Amino acid sequence: MTGHEVIVNCEEETNRLAEVLAGQLSWPQTLLLKGDLGAGKTSFSRALIRALSGDAQLNVPSPTFTLLQTYDTAKGSVHHYDLYRLDDPEEIFELGWDESMEQALTLIEWPDRAGVYLPKSFVSITINKVKGEEHKRIIRIDGLPQEVDLNAMVRQ
Repeated sequence: MTGHEVIVNCEEETNRLAEVLAGQLSWPQTLLLKGDLGAGKTSFSRALIRALSGDAQLNVPSPTFTLLQTYDTAKGSVHHYDLYRLDDPEEIFELGWDESMEQALTLIEWPDRAGVYLPKSFVSITINKVKGEEHKRIIRIDGLPQEVDLNAMVRQ
């Protein structure tokens, strides 16, 4: 497992990184998306889901209020969780958590809210804003099973 740090300068580069990452993923797999409010976790997730679906115009609403949105893709189901509004970690089981971990590609925003129920194996994506730069982000990806030069691919 290797770690990657990518600096993206705009939303287009963030979307390209999500598209590149989409090609590296397999089922079932879990991605933990971390970062402050407004860092771009949902935007990154939206681009990733669109890339996986093969539909750049797919409506991908934020699961902030529903806690979970699901999508069917040619590769399999994608489950997108946003646990920010979760009151108790055990509430995740009402949302089909076990099924997600066993069968789907699962994206989890605010994973710390799941407490001890996170899977042991996951890819961690941390998005940090660059102070004074509106669209610039540092995106750290840990846990990919193979070596990939994401920096070069983002700027192709």
